[in-house]
Amino acid sequence: MPGYDIPSIGFGTWKTGNGQGPIDQVKQALGNGYSHLDTAQAYRNEEETGVALKETGLSRSDVFVTTKYSGTNGLDIPTSIKNSLNNLGISDVDLYLVHAPRLAVPDIPTCWAQMEKVKEDGLAKSIGISNFGVQDMETLIASAKIKPAVNQILLHPYVYRRQKPILEYAAKNGIIIEAYSALIPITQSPGGPLDKPLNEVAAKFGATTEQILMAWTKAKGAVVVTSSSKKARLQGYIAAGDITLSPEDIAAIDAAGALGEEKPM
Repeated sequence: MPGYDIPSIGFGTWKTGNGQGPIDQVKQALGNGYSHLDTAQAYRNEEETGVALKETGLSRSDVFVTTKYSGTNGLDIPTSIKNSLNNLGISDVDLYLVHAPRLAVPDIPTCWAQMEKVKEDGLAKSIGISNFGVQDMETLIASAKIKPAVNQILLHPYVYRRQKPILEYAAKNGIIIEAYSALIPITQSPGGPLDKPLNEVAAKFGATTEQILMAWTKAKGAVVVTSSSKKARLQGYIAAGDITLSPEDIAAIDAAGALGEEKPM
């Protein structure tokens, strides 16, 4: 998207829970170089995100805020965006996403027309999608007046081969890819074929394996949405933005990712 400015790393509230925990974590992220918050109706912590935003005293223009239409409580898009803004305590979001194609009822074109109205009404500066496959995107673009700015998808080396067509289609159509769960190969699937190349590349850069996965994601042209309650990790993820992997590094990670390929659930 020409001239579309989105911070290259976002702090996600997906697994931060409710209450004081997420408030403190969001404030910590905002205090450590994060200027992009990613929440959703389904995470049920938009309110906490809003409290943190307010308590940090940052001006609205300093923070890029994303939330998502998750179809929570069976509410429609016009009602949901108003509730989300109310929860967040702001008058618009920078990015509003349809959380998954199954939420596009009765169909994708009808749903997307409602999203376009959200943007036209000034409630979101940009609109996008999440977890949409190539066919879903084709259906959407065929009827769209406004192209989605972003498609936020699961992306890490173990799913790269199956997600690659989505990346290619998005690139061709000027849609930015945001990656969630980029660290799964370390956090949930350690001991796989990726361990060796990640450790080798990390040693070469004097970096952590997490940072190498982040750098790989960046090399694939994606914005990273991540989360941690630990300050040192948050800072490390931002520092990963300075790591530029060589084509050989990327090829080694791609190859190991294909070896340990995760089958779709």
